[in-house]
Amino acid sequence: MRRSGEVRARAVANSLTFAWRTLLKIKHMPEQLFDVVVTPIMFTVVFTYLFGGALAGSTDAYLQFLLPGILVQTVMFTAVYTGFTLNGDLGKGVYDRFRSLPIWKSAPILGAMLGDVIRFSISSLIVVAIGLIMGYRAASGAVGIAASLVLLNVFAFGIGWIFVTLALVVRTPSTVMTLSWLVLMPLTFVSNIYVDPATMPGWLQAFVAINPVTLIVSAIRGVLAGEVTAGAVGLALLAPACVTALFAPATMWLYGRKR
Repeated sequence: MRRSGEVRARAVANSLTFAWRTLLKIKHMPEQLFDVVVTPIMFTVVFTYLFGGALAGSTDAYLQFLLPGILVQTVMFTAVYTGFTLNGDLGKGVYDRFRSLPIWKSAPILGAMLGDVIRFSISSLIVVAIGLIMGYRAASGAVGIAASLVLLNVFAFGIGWIFVTLALVVRTPSTVMTLSWLVLMPLTFVSNIYVDPATMPGWLQAFVAINPVTLIVSAIRGVLAGEVTAGAVGLALLAPACVTALFAPATMWLYGRKR
């Protein structure tokens, strides 16, 4: 029992060490945050003022509808960088060195993903700050905003396993980016982020209704409005839970065989 506890403590300590490494990379290469900062601002401002009046009658009404969706879109886009960065480090041989160290073998992967949770949080906070400046108001207040960020981070961490697995099976960071966008584009744009699906054709509504992005956007809207239900949160977390169950073991297997 004591040995099992020591192994778990070592695994946690090793993972936190690699999470700290991820944060140090951001500190020494702050340009990594450029997309994280600029993209959310661009989407929030441009979509609100360009389409708000046409889609919702006023920019204020559209901002109330759009901002929860932009939050989800932002963390989805940010999650791609986990795989992009990992593939770059693999190509440089950094992880070959990690495998030679007397550490818990999964710590470099898990630690990198935990560190990127900070990146998700920074992106989300920027979107919320911009939204508040533009006039967005959350009925659930600061507690609801904090709860929505926690839910977003859990969702992004689960979905992030897809991009980490991809990083282990392709050769270059640019390929990771290209293939990741092929996954992200239909998931984010064919959802309820920008418009109410009620006006879409029936066959498209059927896809939107089961799209994991739609489910998490609906849950975040509910949290921010103070009207969320346990069922909505459960449905939103079903996809990341399934992705984690399938892709996490596959990722560790691929990482163990990587040469």
